[in-house]
Amino acid sequence: MRLQPEQNVAKLREIEVKIGSDKNVGSACREARATNKSYYHWRCANGGMKEDQARRLKQLVQETAQLKRLVGELHLEKAALTDVA
Repeated sequence: MRLQPEQNVAKLREIEVKIGSDKNVGSACREARATNKSYYHWRCANGGMKEDQARRLKQLVQETAQLKRLVGELHLEKAALTDVA
């Protein structure tokens, strides 16, 4: 199951709280229903982020992708117009 970035951050915080209460990484991950690999990946990717920051990052990535598509389309239109002229 693939989680949203803000859900990843929430799971990461949950696991870190359990680790802080003298549990090892393996048992904390099992209780949070996540794998050790996922925990380390989330920690590397979202280490200092809060949930609202992760949500905003996702929004910015989507906006960037949309803008890149628009620039590509405009470039194609410009090339087509210069070929015609």
